[in-house]
Amino acid sequence: SLKQPFERQQDCMFFAHGQNNCGSAAVSNHYFYPHLEMRTYSFYESLLFLQDVSKRMSLPMDIRLPPEFLKKLQMENENSPLCKPLSRMSRRASLSDIGFGKLETYVKLGKLGEGTYATVFKGRSKLTENLVALKEIRLEHDEGAPCTAIREVSLLKNLKHANIVTLHDIIHTDRCLTLVFEYLDSDLKQYLDNCGNLMSMHNVKIFMFQLLRGLSYCHKRKILHRDLKPQNLLINDKGELKLADFGLARAKSVPTKTYSNEVVTLWYRPPDVLLGSTEYSTPIDMWGVGCILYEMATGRPMFPGATVKEELHLIFRLMGTPAEETWPGISSNEEFMSYLFPQYRPQALINHVPRLDPEGIDLLSALLLYDTRSRLSSETALRHPYFLSLGDNIHNLADIVQFQPETEIPFGVE
Repeated sequence: SLKQPFERQQDCMFFAHGQNNCGSAAVSNHYFYPHLEMRTYSFYESLLFLQDVSKRMSLPMDIRLPPEFLKKLQMENENSPLCKPLSRMSRRASLSDIGFGKLETYVKLGKLGEGTYATVFKGRSKLTENLVALKEIRLEHDEGAPCTAIREVSLLKNLKHANIVTLHDIIHTDRCLTLVFEYLDSDLKQYLDNCGNLMSMHNVKIFMFQLLRGLSYCHKRKILHRDLKPQNLLINDKGELKLADFGLARAKSVPTKTYSNEVVTLWYRPPDVLLGSTEYSTPIDMWGVGCILYEMATGRPMFPGATVKEELHLIFRLMGTPAEETWPGISSNEEFMSYLFPQYRPQALINHVPRLDPEGIDLLSALLLYDTRSRLSSETALRHPYFLSLGDNIHNLADIVQFQPETEIPFGVE
C-alpha cells in the first residue's frame, strides 16, 4: 500500500506526487534525504505540501524538487503557511532555485535538425530524467531574438492541450534563446516514410481527429497556426499527435486583420492566399488539414507545386477552375484573371482517394472549398460522421487529457 514505505522510513522520506495524462493521481518516485533536519510530516501532510507547491508554481507533476529547495520551503512554511498568492518575482526566484531557466539543468544527447535560425537537439532533463527537445535559437546582437521565436514563446506558454507540444522551459543567454519542449519520437512525414507511404486507414482517422482537436483549441483562442504540414505534426510511439512549430502562428484579435501572405509552406497553402489575399482567418488552416488528410490516405502530397502558378494549376485541375458559383468574387481578382487558366471541371475525389470511405470523402470535400466562408471549421469537422466509429466519449475529454482510441492503435500498413 502507499503507506507502507512511509512507515518504513518515516523520519527521512519525502514523496513526489505524480499525475498521468488522464488526470488520475499516483504517488511516484520517492527520494530519501536523511541529511535534512526537518520536522517529521505525516504521509498526507507531505503529500499535500508537495501538491500545493506544484500547483501554486504551475510545475510539471513529475518534477523532482531538489532537497535544498524543499528544506527552504518547509522552513518558511513553519511560520507562514503556503496560503498567500505568490508574487511574480517570488515565483521566478523559486523556479530558478529548482533549476528552471538554466542550461546546466539539461544534457544534450545529439542533434535532431538545423534551420536558418535554430538548431534542435535531443536532450534529457535532470529534473525529471525525461527526454526533451532543445530548440536553440541564435541571437544576433544587432537584431535580437527573431520575431518567429518571440511569437512561438508568447503563444505556446499559454497553450495547454494534449495535442499541442508542451513548452517546458525557456533559457535566455547572451548568445542564444533555448526553448525546452517535450520530446516526441517522430513526425507525420517520417511516419509516412517509415510505413512505405501506406498508412492504416484506422490510423489516418486517429491522427486526423487529434490534429483537429489541437487546432480547434487554437482557433477557439483566436490563434492561427499558418504552417500546417506533416513535418510540424509530432508523433510518439503511443500514437499521440501534437501540433508543433508555432513560429509562423499568430493570434488574431480581429477576423479581418491584415497579415502578410508569405507564411504557409506552398503545398498546403490555400488558393485564396496564393492569389494574394491578406485578409484571412481560421480557414487558412483548414485547407492545409484537407491536404494532410489526402496525403495520409494516399501516401503522396495532394498539390506539390514548385511555384505559385503551378500550385494553383494543380488545385484547379483537380478541384475545378473556380467560378462565381464556387468562389464568389473570384472574377474580380486581377491576379486570378491574369493567369488565364483553362476551364477545368472538378474531378471526383473518390477516384483519387479510393481508400477513403464516403464519410471521409465528404469531410475532405468540405475542407477543400474555395469559398472561405463555407470551408469547414475545426470544431464542426470534429463532429463530422467520419469520426463516429471512434465512440461517443471523444468529445467529452478535458483539454489536457490525451485521446485514447477505444481500440488499440495498430501501427503499420493495411
